[in-house]
Amino acid sequence: MTSTFATTLFDPDSTSCPAVARHLDFVDYEAEVPVHTHRKGQLIIALYGAVICRAENDIWIVPPHCAVWIPGGIPHSAKATWNAHLNYLFIEPGAAALPEKCCTLAISPLINALVDRLTHERVDYPPESHAARLTRVTLDELATMPQQKLSLPVSGNPKIRTMADALVSHPADRSTFKEWAKRLALSERSLARLMLRETGLTFGRWRQQLHLIIALQELASGVTVQNVAAKLGYESVNAFITMFRKTMGSTPAHYFSERKTGARQGDTP
Repeated sequence: MTSTFATTLFDPDSTSCPAVARHLDFVDYEAEVPVHTHRKGQLIIALYGAVICRAENDIWIVPPHCAVWIPGGIPHSAKATWNAHLNYLFIEPGAAALPEKCCTLAISPLINALVDRLTHERVDYPPESHAARLTRVTLDELATMPQQKLSLPVSGNPKIRTMADALVSHPADRSTFKEWAKRLALSERSLARLMLRETGLTFGRWRQQLHLIIALQELASGVTVQNVAAKLGYESVNAFITMFRKTMGSTPAHYFSERKTGARQGDTP
């Protein structure tokens, strides 16, 4: 591991092309990218491993073959697993019909293939070049990708932030809602109202979403289901798998197997 930050790799605002793509293997860079911003919006696609982004008082998870979209001008940071292989697509404001807020997108094999192809193109391609035509198709397709709920609202409120930071650092902490209210010097009713107002979720739903995000990151980096369940404080592996299946629609094994199958199909001519 070097001490080089990934942000030194390329300045996306150095070109006015509608979109430019770059490939990044985090084995060559520091795993944590500090807070930064740029004019172009940024799509981060995880090909392998996973990355967690922080932006707009939310935490966003990018598991394999998904992407997080960060509109231009929004300060953000990222932390990748040691084995993360990512494709970045930097998009000029107004060049694509994409959301104005950060979100996680499902990414089709076609989008994966197109962005990967564009990583081999020069950043100052001519407007009527083959690269420009590929870019237009990519942006048109990208605008049709559905959003996924893979974010954790953490809020700028100091009490919610304190709780969030503590549970992100120690996700196995099974303190009850009553215990957290006492720890934050609030009544249970006040904390419940504050959680709903600041995050839109109850404490139970919020902690479950936190566990899901950490689980996706850990599983993508190669940690076993048994070890992930233990890290999150579940009494049994089955209890963890049940939570995962209820929120993601499949078991951890099937979830990652489906994404690997989709990636292979996308590589097939």
